[in-house]
Amino acid sequence: MIFRQLFDSVSGTYSYVIASRRGAEALIIDPVLEKVDRYIQLLSDLDLRLVKAVDTHIHADHITGMGALRDHTKCITVMGEHSKADVVSMRVADGETLNIEGVGLGVIYTPGHTDDSYSFTMEDRVFTGDTLLIRGTGRTDFQNGDSRAQYDSIFNRLLKLPDETMVYPAHDYKGDTVSTIGEERAFNPRLQVNSVNEYVELMENLNLPNPKMMDVAVPANMKVGLSQKDVADRGWAVKAEEALGLPDQSDLVLVDLRECTERERHGEIPNSVHVPYPALQENIGPGGILHSLADSKKLVFYCAYGERSAMAVQAAQDVGLTSACHIHGGMDAWKSANGPVAN
Repeated sequence: MIFRQLFDSVSGTYSYVIASRRGAEALIIDPVLEKVDRYIQLLSDLDLRLVKAVDTHIHADHITGMGALRDHTKCITVMGEHSKADVVSMRVADGETLNIEGVGLGVIYTPGHTDDSYSFTMEDRVFTGDTLLIRGTGRTDFQNGDSRAQYDSIFNRLLKLPDETMVYPAHDYKGDTVSTIGEERAFNPRLQVNSVNEYVELMENLNLPNPKMMDVAVPANMKVGLSQKDVADRGWAVKAEEALGLPDQSDLVLVDLRECTERERHGEIPNSVHVPYPALQENIGPGGILHSLADSKKLVFYCAYGERSAMAVQAAQDVGLTSACHIHGGMDAWKSANGPVAN
């Protein structure tokens, strides 16, 4: 397995690059905008293809690198389903598994620091975001933070993991790089409490100043979605309301770019074919199934919110599949337009 822990000294942020092997798909957790060039160079050095960029929550102390990485690499942006970010390609829920080639991350909803905080488990380690830090815990006094919710997330979710589980947080300000669940249970001063009320009292009396970048970072991190306007302006998009009759048309094919877990959870548009976004390039190239279908049919892509499908349209146009378009706003817009859904 390839695992790299990267550090941004300005914000004290740790980012993590994970892949199963050289030449394989990779994902990154909690990227920082100013470090995007560094990530891209590392990915090139290690012969990795970035397919997913993940944020554990909406950060208040730095601007996320998710959008810039998506623009550079065409990767999928991922956050938890509670996130209020305008558009991310994929939203995951508690109990699901976030997959890339050879790697699966378990998803745990761990609110408290913010109401959209998620942690991710992988084999012998857990990525805790700002929920559980090394010898500390994330503050709970802004972004709908909740000390009681954080107590539950830590004591009833994260501390239930095996003691030897390595803890990799999103931040550290003292130079520590990794801990374990057992260490934090024994030595984290904020966890040496006897009740939830004691924890709430401790957290409510920290009196910390706001992060220096909070007024800039939070609004910026809520506006990370890919603009679908450019695709629409080129005539490559159809509004969901206008697309309601498409499933019955024989001269086109609806292409669902979402992953199996998304289709199982949210259903699909009737008469769709399934081509997950990471497999798009091989399918639109010569010899690919979508390339063959495009000889006689119009390709209409869709995904969860329109971000992946907008990138897919551009990719298809780039290889000469000029009839390709997508459903603006994706499955979310389709459901809002009362489009039929097959389960």
